[in-house]
Amino acid sequence: MTIIKVLPNPDVCPNGLDVEVKAGKILCDALLTAGVEIEHACDGVSACSTCHIIIREGYRSLSPAEEEEEDQLDKAWGLTPTSRLACQVKVGQTPLTIELPRYSLNHAREHE
Repeated sequence: MTIIKVLPNPDVCPNGLDVEVKAGKILCDALLTAGVEIEHACDGVSACSTCHIIIREGYRSLSPAEEEEEDQLDKAWGLTPTSRLACQVKVGQTPLTIELPRYSLNHAREHE
């Protein structure tokens, strides 16, 4: 199991959270299973940027983003050099620390 540390986010995860995740699992799915209500408007097919996250620790352990993910990341609010889409990150053996950006470009958001 790999530890994913979610930094505090006032809207989604106010106290932060440490989640144990099995290697090979998709990060977005793992966060949702743990009760972190990360936005995911396209259901994980890399067709939007709503599950944009920032990898604060462990970024270099991840496989590089593919072109489709890079194209979607260009639309993300608050893009950084260590930004990824949670629906495209496969958890490995290295612990990750992630930040959930305060805002997204989800125009179809159902709740505030």
